[in-house]
Amino acid sequence: MKYRWLAAVLILVVFGIIRMPIETKFAEERQSASIRNPKFTLNLRQQLGQMSFLAAVGGFRGLVSDYCYLNAHAEWSRVEWGRMKLNFDAATALQPHCILFWEQAGWHMAYNASVAARQNRDEKREALRIKTEHEYWKIGEDYFIRGIANNPDSPTLYDRLGMLYRDKFQDHCKAADVLTAGAKVKGAPVYMHRFAAYELAQCPGHEREAYDLLLGYYKKGEDERLPTLLKTLGNLQEKLHIPADQKIYIPPAANP
Repeated sequence: MKYRWLAAVLILVVFGIIRMPIETKFAEERQSASIRNPKFTLNLRQQLGQMSFLAAVGGFRGLVSDYCYLNAHAEWSRVEWGRMKLNFDAATALQPHCILFWEQAGWHMAYNASVAARQNRDEKREALRIKTEHEYWKIGEDYFIRGIANNPDSPTLYDRLGMLYRDKFQDHCKAADVLTAGAKVKGAPVYMHRFAAYELAQCPGHEREAYDLLLGYYKKGEDERLPTLLKTLGNLQEKLHIPADQKIYIPPAANP
């Protein structure tokens, strides 16, 4: 067993030496694209274990990160939230520019783990269940924030963080800020602009700004006059006391 272990280490080291010129070329390309390599920290070493860490250092970073991601999925199916997080931590550290890893990590922690914590009937104290639920929200938030920091050109992560602020934290001002920033990213879906305005409409002190934005979308034509936009416009018209001769007609079906 000892000799087999040493042989495995030697193979990894030799393979790593062979790959060095290739890795150097890739590193130069990433540097020119303002992409930084992941750091092999002591914390990552502890998360991965000895052999996986050696494999990552030896040039198998992609394989190890995929392995960690698959392990995270397996731990989710077993409702092992702590182990799942460790695997997601390793996967995102090894491949910080993989959007899927950040997206799945944030979603599983903020939604699946938090719901499981709130519904955990083994914990009789509701206050503790709520506290744990909120802690999982924060973990999910952290994944999305760090994912955006590593991938500022990904509208997907802005969208997920904005929805987290809306759905879980009920912080409409933060949701509006994040969605507005995400809507400016190249390739962002068109709905992010409207969703940002919807959240701004629920942010105290920004109702007029939201009204002007939504009115602008309304004036673009029928394709923009979706039920949510009409309903939100109707609510804002009443809240802002818009004069009757300036009001947009809102069909009753859009504002029940």
